[in-house]
Amino acid sequence: MRIRIFDSTLRDGAQADRVSFTVDDKLQIARGLDRFGVDYIDGGWPAVDPRDREFFDRARSLALKHAKLSAFGSVRSTSNTVGNDPNIQALLAADTPVVCLAGESWDIFLPVAHQGTSEDYLRAIADSIRFFKERGREVIYDAEHFFDAYENHPDFALRTLTAARDAGGDVLCLCDTRGWTLTTRLAQICSDVRKRFDVELGIHAHNDADLAVANTMAAIEQGFTHVQGCMNGYGERCGCANLCSIIPNIELKEGHETVGRENLDRLSPLAHFIAELTNLPVRNDQPYVGANAFGQTRKEHLRALGERKAAENTADLQQQLADHVAGPGNLLWKLTHYRAAAKLPSDRLRMLFDRIRLREEEGYDLAGADGTLELLAREAVNPDVQFFTVLGYEVTTRKTAMGAETRAEVTIEVDNTVSTANACGHGPVHALDLALRQCLSTVYASLGTVQLADYRVRVLDPAKGTAAKVRALIEWSDGGRTWSTAGVFDDVIEASWIALTDAIRLELMRLLEKDGSIPQKVEDRSWAV
Repeated sequence: MRIRIFDSTLRDGAQADRVSFTVDDKLQIARGLDRFGVDYIDGGWPAVDPRDREFFDRARSLALKHAKLSAFGSVRSTSNTVGNDPNIQALLAADTPVVCLAGESWDIFLPVAHQGTSEDYLRAIADSIRFFKERGREVIYDAEHFFDAYENHPDFALRTLTAARDAGGDVLCLCDTRGWTLTTRLAQICSDVRKRFDVELGIHAHNDADLAVANTMAAIEQGFTHVQGCMNGYGERCGCANLCSIIPNIELKEGHETVGRENLDRLSPLAHFIAELTNLPVRNDQPYVGANAFGQTRKEHLRALGERKAAENTADLQQQLADHVAGPGNLLWKLTHYRAAAKLPSDRLRMLFDRIRLREEEGYDLAGADGTLELLAREAVNPDVQFFTVLGYEVTTRKTAMGAETRAEVTIEVDNTVSTANACGHGPVHALDLALRQCLSTVYASLGTVQLADYRVRVLDPAKGTAAKVRALIEWSDGGRTWSTAGVFDDVIEASWIALTDAIRLELMRLLEKDGSIPQKVEDRSWAV
């Protein structure tokens, strides 16, 4: 059976404490979710958040290959028509192929949220769905507070579903909005609804009683084929159903299809990538993607790998991955990131594994730092290449009446030639980046124009206060693609410097592979020694 996944990380997930996505973050996450294979991506609520409106404007250029983009909003107010309802018109302006309309199932909420009678509200549901169906949109109807409503006033709850179905709703999604319905009772209610409605049914569970994953699986067992949730279980209050658990459970335990088993190896890096953007760590005990998930199984798998020759090609590795759930501690999936590494002899392959393990023990999260991971793999393929050696750097920041001024000086050595450069920048990282590139521009003529796109710092052991180790994550862009490099140290400037120099080395490594030779050096015609 095919189970369709509706990812709401960009909306529900953004309501979690300490989660605040920029528009660029949301665009990156949308690309990652599309590559992973989810069916729908909820981009947000355009009627209430200006950032969501900007996201939908910019998302027109995403060119998603699999997922459909959805905009979220409520059905029209009973005091408005669809033509003058601001929420409906904002959804129309978002211009997405899918619209997710939320309607209230529990009539005790109607006097608070709407004027008019219950009949007026049922007409509002039908009018809103019909409005979008007439314009060629796929409509998912989210029945808010449905399970509480069914327990307290089932007649009205079922009438809201009937109104949505008769108006042409493509999916009727039952929401456990308060998140405290017990699994056995939820399964019974889902069974009752399944008998009454011969349309696609969905489940949207919150996690206030720590039952969201179990409740989602129970709904699937009752024949529901549409699942809503968030990566890493993000969401308001106690979170939403965690897709990092639900998707592999559906694929591996229930035997149904979601993103496809061949894509499960992408789950862990996606979960960690999103965690890096939220600046929140993935819990070590999180099922499937946490560092301790299937720990002994991974150790045995890696030991077996070390006792035999490395896989002959990437396809063999990908087949192994399809048969083995990949947590962040399972290094096999990481080889698929750079194909040449998959062909390393077994001794070099183990050395690469050891370097990756060492970095992760130091506090690196390589699933969220794909550039650093790629650099490690490229260095394993070309271990004798040394582009430059850093002899030292210095950063000074001076407070003036006009603000703060930061200057950096960098000294490097290439083939016994020492170069020094100075630069002023907007903060220490920018100044160091400019000084290093200025220094290298006198040596490597073909150094590209990769630009710093974003910068984040996470404290890894906050109990140590200002002496804590930090992880700096720098995002880079060449105008077409983006990647990240990381540095870990107990000094934020040094951590940033590590991430910065790794990015430059990666850029030169890519040029080496592209040209088949070390990037051309500029002939030194200076008279200075």
